[in-house]
Amino acid sequence: MYLTRCSVGDTFPQSSWQRIVFSEFEATLTSKSRPFPCVFGVAGLKANQLRFAFPDPLNAETLAPILKSYLSEARGIGKMTSLVVFARPGPVQGIEDYRKRFWSLLDGVESLDTTPRPAEVPDALDTDHWEFCFDGEPIFVVCNSPAHVLRQSRRSTSFMITFQPRWVFEGLMNTDDPAAKRSLDMVRERLETFDAIPPAPVLGHYGTPGNREYQQYFLDDTNIPAACPFHSMGKRSDETPVKKGKVA
Repeated sequence: MYLTRCSVGDTFPQSSWQRIVFSEFEATLTSKSRPFPCVFGVAGLKANQLRFAFPDPLNAETLAPILKSYLSEARGIGKMTSLVVFARPGPVQGIEDYRKRFWSLLDGVESLDTTPRPAEVPDALDTDHWEFCFDGEPIFVVCNSPAHVLRQSRRSTSFMITFQPRWVFEGLMNTDDPAAKRSLDMVRERLETFDAIPPAPVLGHYGTPGNREYQQYFLDDTNIPAACPFHSMGKRSDETPVKKGKVA
């Protein structure tokens, strides 16, 4: 259901769309002349801890079982693991179209989840500790698209989503740890030169006051903070019950 770095080449012919989008991804993360900002993703690729999936079509029904299978084995893969999911390339759409597609997909995947959300992770999206969850695991999610131009760190030949279990960040975001702080500083420095736009002001650490994870999932080509992805969520108070399995 998902592949290692080496098995992608063994599974798909060189001219296939899967190999084309993967080769671009691999070249971006391994470039020495233009170092990719996310040093943790680069390390995960080098350590063969990233996993890759190419569901066709990419929708909630095809993605949910892949994500469930990955999460059941992720802790045994390694500390730098993530699941990177690619969609078949198509005509390039507007950036807002990709944003809607992304949130609709997350909502659909979570609606298929049969495992309760962890008690410590609130349902309310506009809170410090909200995170996308699936199969009992909080997951940080990143979306890349062909429509990203200025923010090259979020650009991909195809619609692409990366799922990072929350536990991979344990210790990495500790700014009291000199090694962790150096890595975070390096990410920030590389973003400054990699993108043609300053780093998004909404980038922050999970759980800190005022931090909103959902704003970091899909960064567009502006530095204007995104509104809640669903209109109905904007009208919902923290006390209003949220239906199980719904992102919003």
